[in-house]
Amino acid sequence: MDITRAGSQPSARGPADWFTGTVRIDPLFQPHPPARATAASVTFEPGARTAWHTHPLGQTLIVTAGCGRVQREGGPVEEIRPGDVVWFAPGERHWHGASPTTAMTHIAIQEQLDGKAVDWMEKVTDEQYGA
Repeated sequence: MDITRAGSQPSARGPADWFTGTVRIDPLFQPHPPARATAASVTFEPGARTAWHTHPLGQTLIVTAGCGRVQREGGPVEEIRPGDVVWFAPGERHWHGASPTTAMTHIAIQEQLDGKAVDWMEKVTDEQYGA
């Protein structure tokens, strides 16, 4: 058994290469081999969002607070709220973030494949975000 105490892991700012706006990442857990799952609580300030990206083994988001937006490539921008659970399939190109006026927090869970959990791409434009 391993207990990670609340507040024992430092928060980090979402890197500008991968995020637009102010984003705070609070790690929850890293994989304990042979498990591959990792998770973080991610808070997006209004208007903040990820860049386009994919996950080799998919990703699950559990919205815990606020109001956000998600989009998969080729699909509409969708609104998400607390209690919503979003699944992105392996390799599905997508982004997620807060609404323009309200912050949003979600738990992001993904598995690592050969030590890699995400492939980052270009930033989401204001036009794509506002669609």
